[in-house]
Amino acid sequence: MNAEPALPLRRGFLKQAGAFGAAPVFATALAAQPFVQTPVAPATGSIARRPFGKSGLQVSALGLGGHAIGLVKLESEAIQIVRQAIDAGVTFMDNAWEYHEGLSEERMGKALEGRRDQVFLMTKVCTHGRDKKVAMQQLEQSLKRLKTDTIDLWQVHECVYFNDPERHFALGGVMEALDQAKKDGKVRFVGFTGHKDPAIHLAMLAHDYPFDAVQMPLNPFDGRFKSFEQLVLPELVKRGIAPIGMKSLGGTADSIKKGVLTVEEALRYVLSLPIASLVSGMDSIGVLQQNVDIAKKFVPMSTDERDALRKRVAEHADDGRFELYKISAKFEGDTGRKQHGLPEQAKVPD
Repeated sequence: MNAEPALPLRRGFLKQAGAFGAAPVFATALAAQPFVQTPVAPATGSIARRPFGKSGLQVSALGLGGHAIGLVKLESEAIQIVRQAIDAGVTFMDNAWEYHEGLSEERMGKALEGRRDQVFLMTKVCTHGRDKKVAMQQLEQSLKRLKTDTIDLWQVHECVYFNDPERHFALGGVMEALDQAKKDGKVRFVGFTGHKDPAIHLAMLAHDYPFDAVQMPLNPFDGRFKSFEQLVLPELVKRGIAPIGMKSLGGTADSIKKGVLTVEEALRYVLSLPIASLVSGMDSIGVLQQNVDIAKKFVPMSTDERDALRKRVAEHADDGRFELYKISAKFEGDTGRKQHGLPEQAKVPD
């Protein structure tokens, strides 16, 4: 898709890069800007609320990941996880149109019946470069599954290919759907997500579109390797865009299983950053209770503590071994792979 972007690019921003292939150049330029961290208040026996960008709204510092809800064997348990999370003070709900072929949205919709007004509901549109029409069809399906008339935050999902910004901002593309959805009152805020490379996030931001939120991986390993924390987070803070963290355990929790760091260290590290919410996959009541307890007793790490933790895990961070989603296509979803002409992932037997 080679259509011109629907919105103007920041000339100065892209002049440094020359062309999109030189994205790391302007990534480095942004990293050189002073990063004034917003103070993060400690919890007070409950899950803290934090500002959602410039909206004037507040959301819970800990968010419930929708992908994990679809992994739970029993629907009744998945519904119980969502409802107990709300009871514990978790207000930020994450989801996506393509999670488990709609199962995650359906389960969350059932769990939120009678409780919709207690949460900030986010889901993602999964066009992967397809047009506005497909995006609007997905929105209607998400609204139906989630049993709601309005999505609080609708995000472009999985910006992980280097031509994604061009495809998304093409005439008739998904960005026009975001505008239409807001105009129609079906969506309150909009954003985008991705886990692959900070340069792709910066290329999305280079269009100067008025995003309300951006979601990205944040953890102690990211602080040293293809770092969203160092390259993207400062730009979001500067613009007043709500940063949403994910993959605090590296997506697979291998670093926890191998004893490199603890769950509490990982969550505290990310919660100590100036983010609006940390989306965490919680596929059991036990994991929910563990993460809620950490969030409730949260005390921010100092800059020195975070520096020390990054230094401690350095030998495990610099090759991406605990952030494989940055260096392997294995973690890209099949829907996106298909749209980019790649074969589906090989199915691994249970």
